[in-house]
Amino acid sequence: MVLPLSAPAPAQVRNTGDYLRLMDANHDGQVQLSEYQDWLCYGFDRMDHNHDGVLTPDEQPGGRGKGITREQYRAQLAGQFRKLDRNHDGVLDVKELASPPR
Repeated sequence: MVLPLSAPAPAQVRNTGDYLRLMDANHDGQVQLSEYQDWLCYGFDRMDHNHDGVLTPDEQPGGRGKGITREQYRAQLAGQFRKLDRNHDGVLDVKELASPPR
């Protein structure tokens, strides 16, 4: 299960390059797995109202679904990252970020 995330305000993000710059914590022009996971976990953290590291069904959109831990969510994001990393170099560039996962 991949949870829907709230996108940052449109004024902040206008294109894929903007996403790369926001995710790229070490400013090397690429997004490593940990940067990808850290950036995308903001949605999980915002939904985790009691901050226990678990999204229970009542904390999820629609108030239903199977509970998921933050670690399980990070594992799902790692799977998405691997699908996006088309050249298998362990980092994402702008082109890979813009491509739909396969």
